[in-house]
Amino acid sequence: MVLLRIRDEIDGTLAFRSSCRSAVCGSCAMVINGKIDLACRTQASSFGTNTIILEPLPNMNIIKDLVVDMTPFWNMYEKVKPYLIRNSSDPDKEIPQTDADRKKIDQYVNCILCASCYGACPVLSRDPDYVGPAALAKLERFMLDSRDERPDDFLDTVNNDKGVWGCDTILRCIDACPKDVRPTDSIVGLRKQLVKKKLFGKGRK
Repeated sequence: MVLLRIRDEIDGTLAFRSSCRSAVCGSCAMVINGKIDLACRTQASSFGTNTIILEPLPNMNIIKDLVVDMTPFWNMYEKVKPYLIRNSSDPDKEIPQTDADRKKIDQYVNCILCASCYGACPVLSRDPDYVGPAALAKLERFMLDSRDERPDDFLDTVNNDKGVWGCDTILRCIDACPKDVRPTDSIVGLRKQLVKKKLFGKGRK
């Protein structure tokens, strides 16, 4: 990675996040020549120019150089309780899941929490209280999970203009995601569940 060489050989004060170097951890997300991407998977030679402009992710305060304060991102992520919620007693073995049930959540499982979608979201640029695409995608992941037992009314926490109704559906989050997750699809799915719940009294799955 060019950034590592710059830090090691040219400017030891340069601050940026990196870890896996394999596009798995998501820590090196940043704006590269105007496009949000992971630095570790971006080849400098692909630009055909000696000038490459690097900027920190938008919608978050800058701590130093390319390092941003991701506290707001994690706070919103925590709000959706991004884990399996069970009310039944624990089984002796794993909880079975069909291939069809697994396919419902496959794309959302691929999220690496890089905050690229959060940085690309135009709603967050004007409303920092918006939950954001990553958190809503993760909520849809668990609302669709056949093993999850959170109640239907859990969706009430995002049934407002700070949640699913705040999205402009511009699709920038989809364009920015390095793992082909489609957060806008999840937001539309959550909206449909809320409408079904209002009309029929039940909205899940």
